[in-house]
Amino acid sequence: MPDFYLPYLLNYAQPVVEDIIIFCIAMLSAIMVSAEGQAFMATFLGDSKPGATDRFHFNVFLHMGILGTLCFFVAGFGWAKEIQVDTQNFKNHPRLYLLFTRMSGPLANILMANIAASLSWIITQFDFDDKVFSTMVVVNVTMAIYGLLPVAPLPGGALLSAFFPSSESVEKIKKTCSTVGPYILIGGFFALRISGWDIVSDVFNPIVSTLTTTFLDI
Repeated sequence: MPDFYLPYLLNYAQPVVEDIIIFCIAMLSAIMVSAEGQAFMATFLGDSKPGATDRFHFNVFLHMGILGTLCFFVAGFGWAKEIQVDTQNFKNHPRLYLLFTRMSGPLANILMANIAASLSWIITQFDFDDKVFSTMVVVNVTMAIYGLLPVAPLPGGALLSAFFPSSESVEKIKKTCSTVGPYILIGGFFALRISGWDIVSDVFNPIVSTLTTTFLDI
C-alpha cells in the first residue's frame, strides 16, 4: 500500500507527476462507479429512462462536475454529477427508493475498492510493486465513507428527502442546500486542512483505514 495519510491528499509542496496521474485515475474510477451505481439502482427500482444522456454511457467525463472534482484535490473525496431521478416513477415508497438510489453510489465505490484490491493482490503475487490499484482502493473507500455526510450534493444529502415529509418549505431547504452545499464542503474542508483540525477526520478516517486495511490485507 502506498505511504500516505488518509484521506489521500496530493503533496502540493512537492508534486510528483506519477502521483498526480495515479490519483486522477483513482478519482475517475470513483466518480464513474458512483454515478453508474445510482443510475442502475434508479432504473432497477422503476425510474427507467431509455436514451437518457446521464445514464449508462460509462463516460466518466459526463459524470464530472467542476466543484465535485475540485473537492477531490482539496479534501481527498468528491462527488459525481447528480443523476436525475423522477421519484414519481417509484411506485412504492418513493422517498425510501430515492435514498436507496443515492446510497447505491457509496455501495458501488465499496465494490470498486474490493475489485481494485483483488487486482492489487494479483499484481503483488508476481512481485510487481502496485500503486495504482491500491490508490484506487483508498480513494473509492474514502469517497464512499465521506459521501455519507448528510450534506447535498453528497449521497448522504438524500437523508433530508427520506426522513422529512415533502412540502414547499422542505423543497426550498433542499434547493438551498443543493446550491450552497458544494461551497460549504470545499470551503469547510479547505479550512480544516489549513488549520490542522481533524473534527470530521477523527470520525471517518478510522472507518476508511479499517476498510482499506481489510481490503488490502495489510
